[in-house]
Amino acid sequence: MFDNKKIFVFGMARSGYAASKFLASHASSILVTDSKEQEIEKVKELNELGVEVAITKEPMELLDETYDVIVKNPGIPRDHPLLKKAKKLNIPVIGELEVGYHYLPKNVKIIGVTGSNGKTTTVTILYELMKEQGLPVHLAGNIGTPLCEIVSDIKEGDFLVLEISDHQLYDLYQLKTDVSVVTNLSEVHLDFNGSFENYLKTKKRIFQNHTKKDLAILNLDNSYVLDISKEIPSQKIYFSSSDEKADAYVKDAHIYVHGKPFIELSDIRVQGMHNYENIMCAILATIPFGVTRETILQVLQNFGGVEHRLEFVDRIDEKTFYNDSKSTNNEATITALHSFQDPILLIMGGLERGQDFHELDGSMDHVKVVITLGETKDRIQAYCKERNMDCVVVNTIEEAVRAGFDLASPHDIILLSPACASWDMYPSFEARGDDFKKQVEKIREEREHVKN
Repeated sequence: MFDNKKIFVFGMARSGYAASKFLASHASSILVTDSKEQEIEKVKELNELGVEVAITKEPMELLDETYDVIVKNPGIPRDHPLLKKAKKLNIPVIGELEVGYHYLPKNVKIIGVTGSNGKTTTVTILYELMKEQGLPVHLAGNIGTPLCEIVSDIKEGDFLVLEISDHQLYDLYQLKTDVSVVTNLSEVHLDFNGSFENYLKTKKRIFQNHTKKDLAILNLDNSYVLDISKEIPSQKIYFSSSDEKADAYVKDAHIYVHGKPFIELSDIRVQGMHNYENIMCAILATIPFGVTRETILQVLQNFGGVEHRLEFVDRIDEKTFYNDSKSTNNEATITALHSFQDPILLIMGGLERGQDFHELDGSMDHVKVVITLGETKDRIQAYCKERNMDCVVVNTIEEAVRAGFDLASPHDIILLSPACASWDMYPSFEARGDDFKKQVEKIREEREHVKN
């Protein structure tokens, strides 16, 4: 599809870099643009492959009617002027996932996972289950590995697990999944989509090329999931926290599958209903491909969770630190808050997206202190004042961790769950979470020094 084409890659980052590198041996010419300076080694590598890299804040000046296609970075807003210009010039705009899809070999089975929360944990469990079963499986997408980075490693008949965000779904057209999983849906990413209605329309695209032979694994407890899946032709399979009409549900300290006890909750290393829901998704998605109960049990007994997602960090002086940096919206932070019964010192704040923090109201009862930073700190402070909650304003994660440790009592939880994106202070939620863990490690070293 892209052979001998002139391609404009809009936004480098990891996906643009991967797409450009892969397409270098197919396209006639490639231009990559980005407004930020890039790593010299990567630019040099692309140049040696014949790819032109332009660092400019005026990319529109470089786009003309001679380009055949634009490969867009997922994070670039829908209404960017360059994309409007592309539409006028009748130049199609696609994402990196779409590029990789067109170079997959035959008969690759694709499991696509989307949702507002739980995507990363679900795809990770899916991947681990299939790998443990001995199936030839690959993991890519929003989890951090562009499809173009691994597409050359995928062979005919392999399995591919994709985490697909709404940003990626918006730029997909022909990509077809054999199994589509929707974990849950809530009002997030409205800055990108413009409205919740647009967000739901975008999420529905995960079913866009489904037939009656394909599977849709759906959250029976979520009305938005049920709404977007009403008219799809797929075979529908449901999971639920408690509804026994579902194909998988939780009852009597067990996960039930097809009406029968399947696994005891006590045999699962990661606890909490949100984890059980992700696990049910993974079970329902993998059983059709021959993954056995024995394999599932073995994996779940050892699976400790995903880094930056309610990740246990350390326990110092009976005060416990958890890294939930991946919680970049209210709904994810609500899930995190409901995962604990002990008092919480909540570290939150980050990129300003206009979210309404009052959505947290029903989940803040056991929050002892809010420690806030980032662009939203003033609004979060005002929110706490309205609720008569103690609030500490800081400027760095280091200050936040110190404040949390100093203010905490034994058995308290110090939880980083920002409810905001990281980009005001960090290049990614991973970098934010890593800094949090680094600061906790500093306190550990200091306490051990004092003891010695």
